[in-house]
Amino acid sequence: MTRAFAFLAFGFLAAATTLLAGAAPAHAQGADFRDFFGGGSHYYGGGGSGPIPRTAVGFPGRYAPGTIYINTAERRLYLILGNGEALQYGIGVGRDGFRWSGTHRISAKKEWPGWTPPAQMRARRPDLPRYLPGGIENPLGARAMYLGSTLYRIHGSNEPETIGRAVSSGCFRMTNEDVTDLYNRVSVGAVVIVKN
Repeated sequence: MTRAFAFLAFGFLAAATTLLAGAAPAHAQGADFRDFFGGGSHYYGGGGSGPIPRTAVGFPGRYAPGTIYINTAERRLYLILGNGEALQYGIGVGRDGFRWSGTHRISAKKEWPGWTPPAQMRARRPDLPRYLPGGIENPLGARAMYLGSTLYRIHGSNEPETIGRAVSSGCFRMTNEDVTDLYNRVSVGAVVIVKN
């Protein structure tokens, strides 16, 4: 009886996985997102602790709790908790020529966001789709937090092996697990400080 139940459960999981894979958005013909998102396979990353574990760390400074502080050189994002502490996350950052600094606020938050490549990116990469719906194949991953009126986001990634590297066109990427954790902790209007 136990074996029969296990077999049925496995069969159900296999069928559900196949159904979900069939429902996931497909890549556009010939599209290669490596120019913007780096190399690697396209799968739902973010399992386990990721390539750079999320940790609580000491963070002395004058920033209010809820502030996001990004240190591009360290390839780390800090969520300020207060009392001299922060949560530290590993991130992927902009490659040479695409790094920036400044202060913005989170202007929007989206779960499984769709992706519209900016005109500048499509000029460099005409093979990119005009739009890619949200889902496990979308390079923005499970969550996105938009930074002011810029084209930049803090977002998930289906390429967790790129965390800790300089690979993007200016966005900050995290594992899907970490970006979901951060997304659940911050609100629209939160201050984001980016230091190069």
